Amino acid sequence: MIDYTVLPRVRYGAHQLALGGIIAYPTEAVWGLGCDPENPGAIREILALKGRKVDKGLILIAANIAMFEPYLTQVTTAQRKAMTGSWPGPFTWLVPDNGLAPPWITGGQAKLALRVTAHPVAAALCQLFGGPIVSTSANPQGLPPALTLTKVKAYFGKNIDACTPGIIGKASRPSEIRDLVSGQIIRPGD
Repeated sequence: MIDYTVLPRVRYGAHQLALGGIIAYPTEAVWGLGCDPENPGAIREILALKGRKVDKGLILIAANIAMFEPYLTQVTTAQRKAMTGSWPGPFTWLVPDNGLAPPWITGGQAKLALRVTAHPVAAALCQLFGGPIVSTSANPQGLPPALTLTKVKAYFGKNIDACTPGIIGKASRPSEIRDLVSGQIIRPGD
């Protein structure tokens, strides 16, 4: 098995995250754009690139559930079990916001979208960065998500600070999004 944390372009991507940059990377189903979730300037840049409004909120991905612990103070044991049973993988949970997530991540909503990724490159980026990163599909609003790095570059050109190597996973659709409290499926997955 490849250790993606030692690959120079993955390390460079994580370095760009730390500098406030925008990166493109493969995920389970599509190419994603990411940045440091605590950097409002980087968030504004991603939203501008996509033509997306801040009130939609953004998904955070992590390499493991431990990276999300600060956000999980209002999660019950049963809810945690549901989350861990679906992770790692293309499954995003909307968890109650305990006030620690910045409003530019939650979109001002009472929920926070979290996923422990199963994609080795995305997970390596989180490990090297040292915490969760933003994950939003690499496409301008209203256009199909990028399935190749060539398409990412066609959409965004030189407006990305780093592009990591890799190919997308085998999921045919973006991650399922489910409300942790109600169980309601917001966006179906595979």
